[in-house]
Amino acid sequence: MQLFAAREYDDVTVADVCSLARVSKRYFYDHFADREALVLVLHREVNGWLLTQIAASAPRRADSLDGALRPMLATLVRLLAEHPQRARIIYINAPRMELRRRGVLREEADLFGRLLAPLAPALRADVVRYKRTILALIAGISEVLIDWVWHDMQDPADPLVDHLTGLCVSILRS
Repeated sequence: MQLFAAREYDDVTVADVCSLARVSKRYFYDHFADREALVLVLHREVNGWLLTQIAASAPRRADSLDGALRPMLATLVRLLAEHPQRARIIYINAPRMELRRRGVLREEADLFGRLLAPLAPALRADVVRYKRTILALIAGISEVLIDWVWHDMQDPADPLVDHLTGLCVSILRS
């Protein structure tokens, strides 16, 4: 994680990983097919950690979309700010692997879709539209977060959470 968080994906070699981890290349290749396989495992682990935390922050009984979204988005942004290395793995280096990125967006959309479903009954009536709307929201949130992480998270987190929550609520209500 340390190497991929500090440098671009293309600038990290298997030799760099082996040197930092103090293992031989043979040991590395006993566990991973290549550098991409390592990043995929790392990404799955880090993204799983993030999704688990977001799900845990979801209110059990929210009375509004804002009430449901705000704690989840606040957890997302807070965790990224507190763990910039993990943020870089999720939003900067791993997205270079487009198939994995698309899978992650679907995982996140499924999570948010399940957690928000009770608060959007009218939208949920059209299942295809609901799924597409949630996927579009998650993809948009991801792009905003990529930009935020890329710029070293210089903007404060609270206004970012406010903007993301407002955006999501307005789209889900329309």
